[in-house]
Amino acid sequence: MLFDKRKLPTDEQALMGRDELVPVEVFHYVHNNHHLRGPFPEGLKKAIFGLGCFWGAERKFWQLNGVYSTAVGYAAGITANPHYEEVCSGQTGHNEVVLVVYDPAIITYAELLKVFWESHNPTQGMQQGNDVGTQYRSGIYFFDANEQQLAEQTHNAYQQTLTKMGYGLITTEILEQPIFYYAEAYHQQYLAKNPNGYCGLGGTGATVDLPA
Repeated sequence: MLFDKRKLPTDEQALMGRDELVPVEVFHYVHNNHHLRGPFPEGLKKAIFGLGCFWGAERKFWQLNGVYSTAVGYAAGITANPHYEEVCSGQTGHNEVVLVVYDPAIITYAELLKVFWESHNPTQGMQQGNDVGTQYRSGIYFFDANEQQLAEQTHNAYQQTLTKMGYGLITTEILEQPIFYYAEAYHQQYLAKNPNGYCGLGGTGATVDLPA
């Protein structure tokens, strides 16, 4: 019996996982000499977003001024240190996400949220475009109460805009930051290593007005 990849697994259905970390390169492929796993310079902050296939999602963020490093990985699921094939099975509960390490003196969390919302269609549930499954769901994973408030404010404002355009309800999950598991090395900065690689991201054409 095939597992329904549009439904999150229960604890009993989820794959076991493992204790061993997935190995990745030391340095970012685009931001040379900037660590991928850390340590990161003092004063930098982290953000985690899920907005569809993480190859294209990561590129959206590494291009931004003020972003020090990025990494793709898996989060908000059950299985410890999952492998890509396991995530694709739908039996880990994980989302494909991007870890963004940024300098808040140069780019704000609100500005990252703007890029997040405008880079995908957050009304599609367990898919993004032709990519179907729980790992393609829209998600914001906040690190503190201020980030949660900003996420909810921009969610509500963007919903009004999307409703006027004829879109349905936003399905984005807004959760406290989960454990981030790094994806395999070949996924990291994939579209820099493979410029003609697949990117299934597509926004709605709507813009986000940031809170004053």
